[in-house]
Order: sequence, then structure tokens, then C-alpha cells
Amino acid sequence: MLKHRGFPGRLPGTDFQFVIRRENRKKGATPITRRERYKDRKTADRRADAGFLAALIRHFGEEPFERGNLDAGRLSWLIGREVKPVGDFDPADYEQLLQVDMAAAEAAFPEIFASDAPDFAGDDDGWDSDEEDDEDAQ
Repeated sequence: MLKHRGFPGRLPGTDFQFVIRRENRKKGATPITRRERYKDRKTADRRADAGFLAALIRHFGEEPFERGNLDAGRLSWLIGREVKPVGDFDPADYEQLLQVDMAAAEAAFPEIFASDAPDFAGDDDGWDSDEEDDEDAQ
């Protein structure tokens, strides 16, 4: 599983996770399943979607990227709309290529493209360290 170095581990000041620490070798990758975003979603959930999408755009731009250690739950809120699979879609593959649809992203989240857009970057929370996986030490 590819670890995206420099990608934020979570939305700053919250527990909304953006990446996972290690792959699940027993059960495989958690499948990405499209989740419906209803109008009555909490403000914090909408902010987490915007922050994650902003991080994807900052880190990858319009270029295709590998799913790797990106959180399946966060991707599930964007898949099929602002984030599109490249090629055949395997929802449970860490190597699945994805790409941000910039037109859809700007239509759904205009606030992250505004000149006074909030800074979702925050501080590094240590999830991108080069430490060995805990399961290797056991």
C-alpha cells in the first residue's frame, strides 16, 4: 500500500481521519462505496468533505493518483462525483487510480476555490512517520 507522504492525516482540530496508518492484510482494503450527501448533513461533516477535497487538490491537482492509504470512508463521500475512478473501478484495491474532477469539485465546493478559502492544511499530526508497522514488531 502506497503511503502518501505529506498528505494531512486528518482535518485540523477534529477527529475526521483522512489517511489510514497501515493496510489490512487479513481482510484487504475497505471497499469504497458511494455515500449520499443529504442536505441535512452536519456542518462538521460538510467541512470534513471540503477539507479532504482541498487536500486532494493541493496534493494531486488534476493528475491521477493511487488510492493507497487514503481513508475509504472519506473517499466514499466524494466518489463518483468530485473524485472519479480511472479505468475499471475496483472499490477494494489499494492500487486503484483515482482523479479529481475539477469542474465537479468547484461546482460542489466553491468555497475551497475562493480567494479567501479557509486553510485546511493544519499541522502534521505524525501519521506520515517512517516507523515500522506495529504488526511487524509483534
